[in-house]
Amino acid sequence: MQRAIELSIESINSGGGPFGSVIAKGDEIIAEGMNRVTVFNDPTAHGEITAIRQACKKLNTFDLSGYELYSNCEPCPMCLSAIYWSHIDKVYYANTRDDAHNIDFLDTIIYAELQKNSKERKIPMVQIMREEGLKAFEIWDKKTDKIKY
Repeated sequence: MQRAIELSIESINSGGGPFGSVIAKGDEIIAEGMNRVTVFNDPTAHGEITAIRQACKKLNTFDLSGYELYSNCEPCPMCLSAIYWSHIDKVYYANTRDDAHNIDFLDTIIYAELQKNSKERKIPMVQIMREEGLKAFEIWDKKTDKIKY
């Protein structure tokens, strides 16, 4: 956790937001990530995401089972999703989403939006062309050599 906190401060000092993360197995740090949103002009470049990307590239896998993530803050919904998709075993965090909200990071709003029906969210979600869209799912479902994730 100490390294994640150090990275969060390094991130600020190098033009990013106040977030840092590490992915480890036991005492060995496999990957580190800092918030690079404003540095890369990439709203997905959160500390957890950059650490996950680095770990997956280094280990040549999308499955981080057996690894743990340390972050200086409770993951936002996007990062939490990436954590689930990458199968990380456990997450440790220092600051809460409320702490982040107190310095104008609005994760709590996104968490609240996710609780709403998709038609009631701030950003309209409109389903169109479902029948045509199902074609890719049908092909995927029949594919015998697919790699599940």
